[in-house]
Amino acid sequence: MTDGGPSGSPGEPSHGGGSRLPARARVRVTDLGFGTAPIGNLYAEVGENDAQAALERALQLGIRWFDTAPYYGHGLAERRLGRALAGQPRGQFALSTKVGRVIESDAGARATVNDGFAVQGSRALFDYSRDGVRRAFEASLRRLGLDHVEILFLHDVGRLTHGERHPQVLRQALDEALPAMARLREQGAVAAIGIGVNEAEVCQELMPRFDLDCIMLAGRYTLFEQASALTMLEEARHRGVEVMVAGPYSSGLLGDPHAPGRTYNYEAADAGTLARAREIYAICASEGVDVGAAALQFPLAHPAVKAVVAGMRSVLEVESAVARSAQRLPARLWARLKAAGIIATAAPVPPARRHA
Repeated sequence: MTDGGPSGSPGEPSHGGGSRLPARARVRVTDLGFGTAPIGNLYAEVGENDAQAALERALQLGIRWFDTAPYYGHGLAERRLGRALAGQPRGQFALSTKVGRVIESDAGARATVNDGFAVQGSRALFDYSRDGVRRAFEASLRRLGLDHVEILFLHDVGRLTHGERHPQVLRQALDEALPAMARLREQGAVAAIGIGVNEAEVCQELMPRFDLDCIMLAGRYTLFEQASALTMLEEARHRGVEVMVAGPYSSGLLGDPHAPGRTYNYEAADAGTLARAREIYAICASEGVDVGAAALQFPLAHPAVKAVVAGMRSVLEVESAVARSAQRLPARLWARLKAAGIIATAAPVPPARRHA
């Protein structure tokens, strides 16, 4: 776990100018976090009883950090999480959610899968304005039944999401969204603020320009790929910005214990991707290792990485993730993966200092 409790000054915009790095908020999170996008009906419906059973089992097995967002099921994941945590002592869990989208009713949204989630009657709209941040956060607190959260991430800024609009979005994030989030931290409504993104480049754009406490990076520092994230992780380490790795199974590619999945980056995996994944599976199988265990444990070897969050939708997936996190893996596995070019030469590998 990382250190508990907020400290230091509220994060005001920074434009470089000096080598002194600011004191930052720290929050207590477990090494393994429960990602709630799947119980927000990601791609397919999950029954209420199944979702609640998964959350209850996670608590029983010691998971104490839950990551969610308004976008996940257009509020469904937050409502389900709020119901599961209602009877838990508030000091016994940490929760992160996100701003950057607002959820609105839309009677015309009747597709089986709407915006990636099996929900109807609503839509998610990007809104990085001060008012949008406030409205999204207040709505999240209502759905969660809470008066504060430990971490608030700004969701999906970056060129990958916004294309040609990236410069305008980045400017609004710096001028409006992030200062509004810093104000919430100053008021005690959140303990730490950061960004939750799928690309390393925008992290490097923002770290010198705003005093972030943490970053959630999805899919870019995994057993399958590391190259784009290594420079960013060193920058985060230098600045004292905590990094949480999401998407450790590479969008389902490395989630199955027996063979590669068919998706990568939320799209159908191409032939080259599948060939590389099969090589990972072959090496792990020859060492008697579940690929998922290697996928969950690898990111934590980097000193900038404080936790890994995996999406879970069932009791079986929760139990699997906990068991994978605890499995003892042979050191020769990492040597073989490096020799095969699967793990970058510069990437640290377990056994390494685990955070306690």
